[in-house]
Amino acid sequence: MATEDAVREALATVNDPEIQRPITELGMVKSVDIGADGTVAVTVYLTVSGCPMRETIIKNVTDAVGAVEGVTRVDVTLDVMSDEQRKELAAALRGTTAEREVPFAKPGSLTRVYAVASGKGGVGKSSVTVNLAAAMAADGLKVGVVDADIYGHSVPRMLGADGKPTQVENMIMPPSAHGVKVISIGMFTPGNAPVVWRGPMLHRALQQFLADVFWGDLDVLLLDLPPGTGDIAISVAQLVPNAEILVVTTPQQAAAEVAERAGSIAVQTHQKIVGVVENMSGLPCPHCDEMVDVFGTGGGQKVAEGLTKTTGATVPVLGSIPIDVRLREGGDEGKPVS
Repeated sequence: MATEDAVREALATVNDPEIQRPITELGMVKSVDIGADGTVAVTVYLTVSGCPMRETIIKNVTDAVGAVEGVTRVDVTLDVMSDEQRKELAAALRGTTAEREVPFAKPGSLTRVYAVASGKGGVGKSSVTVNLAAAMAADGLKVGVVDADIYGHSVPRMLGADGKPTQVENMIMPPSAHGVKVISIGMFTPGNAPVVWRGPMLHRALQQFLADVFWGDLDVLLLDLPPGTGDIAISVAQLVPNAEILVVTTPQQAAAEVAERAGSIAVQTHQKIVGVVENMSGLPCPHCDEMVDVFGTGGGQKVAEGLTKTTGATVPVLGSIPIDVRLREGGDEGKPVS
């Protein structure tokens, strides 16, 4: 016959899908009852009544407990945490600090923060961010993405993140897709409604994304910035001064000149530029092996050389990405090609 200790050991292997910690550690197991016929009844607390991951929790608990020797059937019942329990959970996860802080700006933070910037829109900054995040997650890193392009948010669609954030006390639990945690203003607006905000509201939104979202222990946080050197770029420098800048451009000289201006903000904000990515660097001819330079050549190298001269530090070209229909299809379908 199954023992309660064995059942609780199995439950300790079940992580909350949003917080990514064992449900036993989070105080989410309300009760365990074992019948004489081997039926195990488990009652699990949800953090909030409308928890979007309830079916996942039921399935994972059923699978874990069902694998215990002597268990013939598993019945999972869901309950909801009280206000007091939610406060205790929030305190356990984030401590009892009254002032909300940006964890990535603390001196002891081990998270590398990369702000993906460009001078012009339409150069593929979001597709670079999304594919970079998915590739890093596939390599085993813990990755988060902040869609900081408040007006032109596109990361949820491109990453296939169709879940909604869950709020527990003053914390926001971000949904995940392809192993990447993601937050975007698009998750809080109805349909395809536009966001019509002025500067101070943009700063507050970014501050909430960084401080109020429970990211857990990330290896890498990517920020998909809006084009240019406006409010968000300045707010990033204020809120996460240790963020490093990744500049995206196309080979076109006009785009390269603007991208160089966007990267040059690092001189004023004292941030490091990690390098330049040249997107849309050529179109492989479908009839031969030649590359067609649709947007010209040399833009990425020009930006890198200009930023090296401006900053006094070597800024490399990290890579070139050709025009490929699979990249577009992956973005539209929410399945990054990487």
